[in-house]
Amino acid sequence: MFESEKKQLIEAAQELEKKGLVVGTAGNLSLRVKDPNGRELMAITPSGRYYHSLKVDDIVVVDFSGQKVESELKASIETPMHLEVLKARKKMNAIVHAHAVNCSAVAVARMDIPPLIDEQVILLGGEIKVAEYAFPGTPELARSAVAGLGPRNAVLLANHGVLTVGRNIREALTFCELAEELAKIYTTALSLGKVNQLPAEAVELEKAFFAATYGEDH
Repeated sequence: MFESEKKQLIEAAQELEKKGLVVGTAGNLSLRVKDPNGRELMAITPSGRYYHSLKVDDIVVVDFSGQKVESELKASIETPMHLEVLKARKKMNAIVHAHAVNCSAVAVARMDIPPLIDEQVILLGGEIKVAEYAFPGTPELARSAVAGLGPRNAVLLANHGVLTVGRNIREALTFCELAEELAKIYTTALSLGKVNQLPAEAVELEKAFFAATYGEDH
């Protein structure tokens, strides 16, 4: 089942690699899917597989308790994190977790990225926070990621990388690219010695636009 959705995940994963947002088998991507009975499931990239060699049958499908439904391969180690994010963000259907260099650098510095440019607030919801550190693959990391993400579409994982969500996998991938661009803008501005954030009134207006588009109550 889910051949079309699995192909979407593979294409996005390969694009993630081509754009240098992951190295080797790092990172993971997932997509919310439903079986013919309407049961919510999650398709996710497998553990320890290079993206360029992925085949449709390699994509793992699990239920929302984490039990495997399809594939002979082991699901990504970060399956618990993806599941908890999808449970918390019911309007979002896709997740990209990458180890993008600039995002990872800011995450190592444990610095939130403040509202810098208009697209950041309109598309990602405002500041990009750094979630508290937790060991990869653990329930603690899953909880930390959900808390750091909040109602926004991007979060930095301390000493780890970045996670973005979207209504579809293309959107989640675009938001990952945007987060990496913002991290580069931020670190460059810091090196110049001055960071001017967006005016508070602009942020307020743009957050209202974001909430109307991506908010869970809409």
